[in-house]
Amino acid sequence: MERSFIEKKMRVFLIIVSAIFGILVLRLAYMQLLENDKYSTLASENRIRLITITAPRGEVFDRNGVKLVGNQPVYTVSLVNLGRKDMGGVVEKLAAILGMDPQEIQQKIDQQKRLYEPVKIATMIPLDVVTRIEEQRMDLPGVAIDIEPLREYPNGNLLAHVMGYVRQINEEQLAANKDKGYKMGDPYGQTGLENTYEQYLRGQDGGRQVEVDSMARPVRDLGIKESVPGNNLVLTIDHKVQKVAEEALVRASQQAIKEGYGEARAGAAVALDVHSGQVLALASYPTYDPVKLSGVLSQKDYDDIFNSPLKPMLNRALLAYAPGSTFKMIVAMAALESGKVKAEDAIMDPGYFFLGTTFNDWKAGGHGRVDLLKAIKVSCDTYFYQLGLRIGIDDIAGMARQFGLGQKTGIELPGEEEGVIPNPDSKVEQRLYYLDDESAAKVKEIERRYDDLLSKTTDENQRKTLLSNKSDELREIEWELDWHEYDTIISSIGQGDNRYNMIELANYIATIANGGTRYKPYIVQKVVDFNGKVVKENEPVVLGQVNVSPQNMAIIRQGMLEVTLPPDGTAYGFFNGFPRVAAKTGTAEVYGHSPHALFVCFAPYDSPDIAIAAVLEFAGHGGTIAGPVAEDMLAAHLGLPIPGEPKKSNP
Repeated sequence: MERSFIEKKMRVFLIIVSAIFGILVLRLAYMQLLENDKYSTLASENRIRLITITAPRGEVFDRNGVKLVGNQPVYTVSLVNLGRKDMGGVVEKLAAILGMDPQEIQQKIDQQKRLYEPVKIATMIPLDVVTRIEEQRMDLPGVAIDIEPLREYPNGNLLAHVMGYVRQINEEQLAANKDKGYKMGDPYGQTGLENTYEQYLRGQDGGRQVEVDSMARPVRDLGIKESVPGNNLVLTIDHKVQKVAEEALVRASQQAIKEGYGEARAGAAVALDVHSGQVLALASYPTYDPVKLSGVLSQKDYDDIFNSPLKPMLNRALLAYAPGSTFKMIVAMAALESGKVKAEDAIMDPGYFFLGTTFNDWKAGGHGRVDLLKAIKVSCDTYFYQLGLRIGIDDIAGMARQFGLGQKTGIELPGEEEGVIPNPDSKVEQRLYYLDDESAAKVKEIERRYDDLLSKTTDENQRKTLLSNKSDELREIEWELDWHEYDTIISSIGQGDNRYNMIELANYIATIANGGTRYKPYIVQKVVDFNGKVVKENEPVVLGQVNVSPQNMAIIRQGMLEVTLPPDGTAYGFFNGFPRVAAKTGTAEVYGHSPHALFVCFAPYDSPDIAIAAVLEFAGHGGTIAGPVAEDMLAAHLGLPIPGEPKKSNP
């Protein structure tokens, strides 16, 4: 009985074992025969890593072939999320070695959508850090060290604001470029031409298949797909003029500070080819180090770049400033073209003009008898106060628009600030910011209603009546919403709401120099691939022809030439040993601060090919401080000794 019971239990046990064994055999057969491809792939993915070979970005050269931006090999650290439970420990150890916050590393890992694809953690890793990682390799599974190309700047910070900087792509940029093959950790142009020409510069990444062991250590290479370098940029920039411009801005700032203008710590300068719109130089001061922005920023570097009161990241060539007396040629051309004024018409300047209140000339005691040419030469404010009143703000604004003022130039750089031409509409727009919501709504309704009425009439008398009624309604809300004669007076000397960036000013001077053709400024001459094939080439673009007669244009150029001549030209003393130069100084008042110093010029006078505009913030008189910047830039362009450079002493 007992034997029979045991045998029965053994049969049941054998049946169960056989069933289990049969299930295992069937499962094994299923996995090996029917799902062989799937599990082979998974096994392969566990032992094979696809390592991205980052394509070098295109290099950048000036118009004469001087390399401005290149690439250099640097160490990078990446981390593969192996799905281990102790990844947190790896992150903590790696963060300690790299001097990073573990949360920052974890965030990069969490953003990685593909589990076994390397996540770039840091670039520009010093050799001693690489050594520490290798020494602790057994405790850092999944950590990989690679060598990748990184931006190199042979000339230091030169052209930093034009080129911008490159940094790992951020989440917003990745989302915006999700269909263009980007992934986390990829380099991406953040500002300047690096951003504008990102799609040309980036190149095509390659890849390397590497077999690794269980600790993610490389065992052998299984194959390589070479990367394709990005396209090179050939700029219109002249390296010599650019270098001199940046150095001259530094010297001008230091000189202004010595003269008591303690806030004079920033400025900009632009040089254009007058016959094409090509940018020969575009400088902004202070500048920054683009190399520091490529890697891990220390708190000090971050504060120096982003929290500095000097705001070195600002490209001041793109910021709008009051032009001061550099605007007076616009008023003069508007007056001549109106037919209301002739060049020989003269006034007596006692040093002021009275119209309800006193408007002083910059020179106490005045300039005596002044006609148009002398008014430009000595920068007589009194003359231009009266000239502006005689022709009116509409003619002045119309002439400014013809020269491209008050609008973006369309240059390839992001962040260009649009200028402002003073007129009744712009004044209302400027004052809206200071009104309460109810008053602002009333003003907008008045603007909308009268714009509609004015668009439906061509009768000049009716237009004048409508504009008069509009002025009455605006004055009822606030007196300063309406345009007054004193607005015209101060606008006529480049003050008031006048604001233009240095590219606008340089282009306006270039248009005077070439006889009236306004070109679109541009910086990139052509894009060339790594085989030397031209991918894209930019040609000069004519934006318009100003409606100024050759005779009147010649008078304005003559007035600018007089500025550099003795005995009383405001730029007399500059350009000794140069071909004849036409120029204009400017001093723009700034409420609560010292005035901005401005200077514009073109040369050679008899056959011009370059126009320059320069500004030094809060630096006093344009001729004294901004003039030397333009002088040095012009000397570099003409191949003459640089007047402002420190003289080398003999050994």
